[in-house]
Amino acid sequence: MRSLRPWAALCAAAALVLLTSTLTPSSAPAAASLPDGPAFATHSARAALARLLPRHVSQFTLVAANRPASGDWFSVSGHAGHVRVRGTSPAVILSGVNWYLKYTAKVDIGWPGRSTAQLPRTLPAPDGTVRRQASVPHRFALNDTDDGYSGAYRDWASYEKQIDLLALHGANEVFVQMGADAVYYETLQEFGYSKEELRSWIPGPAHQPWWLMQNMSGFAGPVSERLIEDRAALGRRIAHRLRELGMTPVLPGYYGTVPTGFTDRNPGGTVVPQGQWVGFERPDWLDPRTDVFPRVAASFYRHQRELFGDSTMYKMDLLHEGGRPGDVPIGKAAQAVMKALQTARPGAVWTLLGWQSNPSTQIVDAVDKSKLLIVDGLSDRYDGLDRESAWHGAPYAFGTIPNFGGHTTVGANTAVWAERFDQWHTKADSALAGIAYLPEGTGGNPVAHELFTELAWRTGPVDHRAWFAAYAERRYGRADPHAARAWELLRTGPYSMPSGTWSEAQDSLFTARPRLTATSAASWSPGAMRYDPDTVRRALAELLKVAPALRTTDAYRFDLVDVARQALANRSRSLLPEIKSAYDAGDLSRFRTGAAEWKGDLVLLDRLLATDTRFLLGPWLADARSWGRTGAERDAAEFDARSILTTWGHRSGSDSGGLRDYANREWSGLVSDFYAKRWTTYLDSLDTALVTGRPPATVDWFALENAWNQRHDSYPLKPSGDPVATAAAVLDALPAPAPAGSGATR
Repeated sequence: MRSLRPWAALCAAAALVLLTSTLTPSSAPAAASLPDGPAFATHSARAALARLLPRHVSQFTLVAANRPASGDWFSVSGHAGHVRVRGTSPAVILSGVNWYLKYTAKVDIGWPGRSTAQLPRTLPAPDGTVRRQASVPHRFALNDTDDGYSGAYRDWASYEKQIDLLALHGANEVFVQMGADAVYYETLQEFGYSKEELRSWIPGPAHQPWWLMQNMSGFAGPVSERLIEDRAALGRRIAHRLRELGMTPVLPGYYGTVPTGFTDRNPGGTVVPQGQWVGFERPDWLDPRTDVFPRVAASFYRHQRELFGDSTMYKMDLLHEGGRPGDVPIGKAAQAVMKALQTARPGAVWTLLGWQSNPSTQIVDAVDKSKLLIVDGLSDRYDGLDRESAWHGAPYAFGTIPNFGGHTTVGANTAVWAERFDQWHTKADSALAGIAYLPEGTGGNPVAHELFTELAWRTGPVDHRAWFAAYAERRYGRADPHAARAWELLRTGPYSMPSGTWSEAQDSLFTARPRLTATSAASWSPGAMRYDPDTVRRALAELLKVAPALRTTDAYRFDLVDVARQALANRSRSLLPEIKSAYDAGDLSRFRTGAAEWKGDLVLLDRLLATDTRFLLGPWLADARSWGRTGAERDAAEFDARSILTTWGHRSGSDSGGLRDYANREWSGLVSDFYAKRWTTYLDSLDTALVTGRPPATVDWFALENAWNQRHDSYPLKPSGDPVATAAAVLDALPAPAPAGSGATR
């Protein structure tokens, strides 16, 4: 295997050109200091628009505008067939296009699902001139875990689409971790580690986010040098595109993660062992106060610049989720980390995640707060939060984690966002400086993404009911009374969950490791329904009545499958207690009736999911295998991609650590070949126990699950079946709700 260094040197020259030709939102000077004339070229925005709206791109005129001290803004004007959009960056221009599409043309480009097929040949005229000012400078996107739970093996086309959608929805700061393994790989060779040692230390790509957070190492490895090179090339391409659009690639910073044996190779490089993280041994932490730390950090930032160019924002979290400071004063450590960052990148902003007790006020108080940004993951989860007091006035972004592990469940605390963001933003001495969209896995809950990202372009609280009514109209490209009723039901149900304990909805019990007492699939998911499940069943009935002309839209077909899937998943929560009751009573007939329905529901669920590409397991596994150059590399990537969905890690992390099914999701193939087989094994053992009077057979669940992880069978890459007919079959299979006061369960 060849070294990355000659290739990295070539990248460095290209990166320098990119840096000098593109201003990021964080580094752009105020308008007063700019000369007259265009502030930037708009070709990158036009190229994105050509990808998004190839039939209508010629009807848009895109105009660059200087950014004043008050921040980003866009305006939309023009007449039929000639729409003029001005904005302060290419991405902001795209945000203006999106505002026009939503509120004038009344169509939707969601993440996922779109109704742009309903656009007329000639675009409608804007109603006068519409101007929108960003209410916050920071519009941050992507959780540290997104690269693992949304697909570490995506190709450039997938990332390009993601970047287009993020720009369209107003993001201007995007966390980029793709290729960070190359930076560590190059850096640590300078401090005594061999290539082989480092390739064994670096986990498989789907598990790398937790390695970057200093939680674990090595799992699903070793990685090949070719894989490291390919990931670095893709990461560089992602960072380049973000800069072209005037967006900031937020890169990982260096805060002390090192492999075992660092001190032996580097005298004076004192480390603090970090113990375990849910069953995994954590990497060591290099004491930032040592003389060695600034040398490692300088090397890290130098190699990062060669590979990806510079940024103005770097994300890192000291002592994340139970990290141990040992005898190192946290404030002194923070000062050393910040000094290394500022030495390498003067003026850069250190970005931290607001999560659990992170960041410590010892960190916040030790450094220059003007160079901090906390992206809060708990803004909508708990009540009584005072971020100004908690973080001593440090700037922060109002954030949400409406999805953990990439669960396919629908729902979010959108009503909380609609009120709380404005309350926090307008209160006296507010330090709120942005929004942060932080689902652990992206690509679901498009309505949540749409509403949350709009917060940054609105003044005043959002009228929740009116917003959902407008969304229902544009989601399928035309007003429809049944669509309106469906979305009002969804608004009052899964999208009006309260704050106080959770920020996501409950997951499906079909995806839980089998047990009659199961209340969640993932260990840290809600243990009960967070809304009235009948709202989803009734919404499904309404969606099935939507006018045939609107059923051809991509958005309708995705939503129909998703809502039908959720209605069936919700049935698992009422059916499992019925099965338990029959088993506990020794009622074989009633038990068999319930077990038969459970198994039948899983068959129907898999058939429903097979009708939409976004609910297929096949592409997930094919993407992983596509990165391998040899049979062994393809098999290793597939194991990495399978295990993150199921056991997550090794036996200790999966069982005693509670990580099993953390990333559960209802996908065709995963339901039929993994979840259904687990439940069939279990229910059949209970049936035998009832017949024989003996205890049910003991099942080594991890062994069964990990055997599936190591398989290499393929799954369909294309959808099959009729989503409308299958969704109707789901509705027919669901029991009607019992009349109020009847006491009936069926």
